[in-house]
Amino acid sequence: MIRCEDCQGRLSQLIAVKGDAMKQALVIVGLLLMGGVVQAKELSPREIYEQTSPAVVMVMGHPDSGKSGSGGTGSIIQADGLVLTNAHVVIEEKTGKPYPRLSVFLKPVRVTGDSKADLARMMRAKVVAYSSPLDLALLKLDGVSGPLPTIDLSDSDRARIGDRVIAIGHPEQGGLWTLTTGVISAEVDNFNGVKGKHVFQTETGLNRGNSGGPLVDTDGHLVGVNTAIARVAPDGLPITSISFSLKSTVAKQWLREQGTAAAPTAAQAGSPSTRTAADVPSSPSSPSVQPSAPSQKPTSPAAPSVKPAQLEPPMPARPYNLDQLVSERSKAEADLENMISEMRGRMKGR
Repeated sequence: MIRCEDCQGRLSQLIAVKGDAMKQALVIVGLLLMGGVVQAKELSPREIYEQTSPAVVMVMGHPDSGKSGSGGTGSIIQADGLVLTNAHVVIEEKTGKPYPRLSVFLKPVRVTGDSKADLARMMRAKVVAYSSPLDLALLKLDGVSGPLPTIDLSDSDRARIGDRVIAIGHPEQGGLWTLTTGVISAEVDNFNGVKGKHVFQTETGLNRGNSGGPLVDTDGHLVGVNTAIARVAPDGLPITSISFSLKSTVAKQWLREQGTAAAPTAAQAGSPSTRTAADVPSSPSSPSVQPSAPSQKPTSPAAPSVKPAQLEPPMPARPYNLDQLVSERSKAEADLENMISEMRGRMKGR
């Protein structure tokens, strides 16, 4: 005869055993899920490019004279038109203030190599804030009619030396919206003696025109803002594959200080103070590391192919000259503004 107390005791033991088994099962499921995340397939360079390149823009700054200017790259970080780039792209060296005219070009569906077609989607912009010590600037696009594609800022503390990264930008003597690949090579704190300016060194191909563009991880998130390249040592020895990208954690902290919603919540101490567009910056420099590279000669066109009874002419060189492109755009926009002003003057005189 089994007593009721014995039944209750055995039932309690059974429930306890089943409870432990359930806990173990949940733990196993959790580990499998975590393993699945860890072993998740990294995006290919092509997949990263297709996902992030629509949020990459070309930035041009023009002086009032309509001559020369500056060109670089930027990343749309907020759908209403906030663009993150380098300060040296939008700050005029002579005045130490933002260029009076800023043009931002959105990526076309397909980049053809024809700058007139590739740079057809132009928008005006203004500088919201900038920090010359950090070499960061925040732009706001004018006349945004709908949500723009954006790129997410990741936590650069998760990145490690050896991690694969890509860069998207407009390297001079190359193409527009160019993709280059590489790895994180090193980490440098307080770059060029600027407190809180922490950077990644990368051997990802960067050149003048990449300034301000994104360094992207294999998840398609921005982990750095490409800001400087080293090309010539103090003794004149050429340097290759040494470029620097400001860590996204530094950029996110700075964005938080500007009250930007795109900035995440994690805080980082030790960031240098920032200035608004009304302040005059001081630009730190280094003899061997520069925010822009010297111009390179265009690559020679390929030799013409021979056809029966005729010789086909060589194709024109595709790579662009940054100074020439910026100067042509600047002059064209200055001429357009002068024409508009003249027409307005005539209309008032009637």
